[in-house]
Amino acid sequence: MGAVYFYHLTRAPLIETLATLAEKSLSAGWRVEVRGRSEEMLRGLDQALWLREGFLPHGMAGGPHDADQPVLLTTGTGGNKAACVMSVGGADLSAEEIAALDRACILFDGYDEAAVQHARVQWKTLTGAGAEAQYWSEESGRWEKKAESKKG
Repeated sequence: MGAVYFYHLTRAPLIETLATLAEKSLSAGWRVEVRGRSEEMLRGLDQALWLREGFLPHGMAGGPHDADQPVLLTTGTGGNKAACVMSVGGADLSAEEIAALDRACILFDGYDEAAVQHARVQWKTLTGAGAEAQYWSEESGRWEKKAESKKG
């Protein structure tokens, strides 16, 4: 019964927004899967999470403790029984997956035209398949909901 939230990044860097959303998800009692398309990008996020102020418990997929990770960075699916999946770098999510989650998030760079176009396709595809969706923008300096699509 989940919904997908699109986050159009134009001010805060990806790592900052990702960490904030992951912390909120953990506070809600959810495990988080951060799904990316490339190992290289995920390794960069892993490094940035370790270097930022404040501790966010996480790990890269492929280790012996994937199932125990509160936040798992992966190019695949599953591994830590996440209630929230965060797509970065254009990683795909299906409407069926979203329906089985508490929340899904798609974070995309508002200054990358290809990323914006991909997010638009994802919005149309997912809402067309019946997923509930919200579009959030930070262009005003704070996050504001700009659009919503409900089931039915």
